[in-house]
Amino acid sequence: MNVLQKLTKRLSSGNKRTALVQKNILWSFIIKGWSGIVMLASIPVTIACLGEYKNGLWMTIATILLWIDCFDIGLGNGMRNKLTAYLANSQEAKARECVSTTFFMLIAIIVPITFLLQAVIHLLDWYTIFNVSPQQVPDLVKILTISVTLVCTTFIFKFVGNVYMALQLPAVNNALVVGGQTLALLATLAILLSGSHALLWVAVANTVAPLAVYCAAYSITFNKHYPQLAPSIRLFKKESVRNLFSLGINFFILQIASVVLMTMSNVIISHTTSPQMVTPFQVAYRYFSLLTMIFTVIATPYWSATTDAFTKGDYVWITHSMSRIRKIVVILCLAALLMVFAAPLVYQIWVGSDIVIPSALNVCMALYFCLIIASTSYSYFLFGFGTLRLQLIFTSGVIICFPILALLLCHQMGSTGVLIALIVTQLPGMACNMMQYHRIVNRKASGIWLK
Repeated sequence: MNVLQKLTKRLSSGNKRTALVQKNILWSFIIKGWSGIVMLASIPVTIACLGEYKNGLWMTIATILLWIDCFDIGLGNGMRNKLTAYLANSQEAKARECVSTTFFMLIAIIVPITFLLQAVIHLLDWYTIFNVSPQQVPDLVKILTISVTLVCTTFIFKFVGNVYMALQLPAVNNALVVGGQTLALLATLAILLSGSHALLWVAVANTVAPLAVYCAAYSITFNKHYPQLAPSIRLFKKESVRNLFSLGINFFILQIASVVLMTMSNVIISHTTSPQMVTPFQVAYRYFSLLTMIFTVIATPYWSATTDAFTKGDYVWITHSMSRIRKIVVILCLAALLMVFAAPLVYQIWVGSDIVIPSALNVCMALYFCLIIASTSYSYFLFGFGTLRLQLIFTSGVIICFPILALLLCHQMGSTGVLIALIVTQLPGMACNMMQYHRIVNRKASGIWLK
């Protein structure tokens, strides 16, 4: 028996819920470790293929494409919580009904949105919006048209990842994500070696790859492993839509907020300075995002496990789990400090000396990710409880205040000013998350604190 098998067997002992969480963390670390390698490799490969100017444009387009994921109006995460609760109560018929309703609602949502987005693409002047030269990128409209079509198709099948999350198997969802990333990297490398260097082909490679992986996963999941959960049009229930939307709309606003912030950050930098300045910002972002990748691997299994524990009233397990997560947050914040000192050497080896990243940008990026990790450590448990109202209020405030502050600071401090705006606007939400978590686990929450 190899080391991994022995460790997996050992983790199977003790509390069943905790053992499942630990096994998912173990496998997710292995999968995310590979994901980290792929992410780090994709940056220099894409820059070598496109150059700094076109790469900055592609990164901006990529963040806009993330908006499409938000068009599920939170249905995916709403289904995740509902499905976990149904399975915890052994309501298999309700579980399949939940999956079926979600799947066909996603189709109903994305089809008209796809046509609407295509109309918008052909109506707006994207060269002005992105501050891009038509001579350097002559086929921008075609790139947007193809990318949006492929991502919208992926939108339908991607919900299979939420099913695995509800089954408390986030490692499988991570494997699907990294599978798409790996395929995209290989395709981009092939483009580089072919000597094409066309932004259009890089866009196709990065949008076709995840679609292929999710289509294969959908077939394998519902035809082989979980046929009892397979979507069926006859199980679509209108009355279930309201239940999914009531919880899902809250997830939707929180989900779209993070995409809005990152998209606005890139667009503000590109429009205020130049598309070229997006690349240093994104290189630093990808570097320090390794911290959130590690944290997500550890914390994600606790989301659905918390839903299971909360449904069964197991507050002791919840408080013990939070204690473990706090220790991880402290360790990762110390790691962020070390990453700041190591950044110049890492960038030199990783992307070379042509891309200059200021020290102030590194410090602010480290602070931002420490703040996000600390805030998210409470959010995952609140997501599991299904109590999202206060997070909605603070997130809405961030979306309103951030662009105003970011524009003011970006004019004076460049991309570092954008990060300072992110930090300032995120602080109140973190404090609220902490207070709400403690009120709930101590059974002192009432009113808006339980919504």
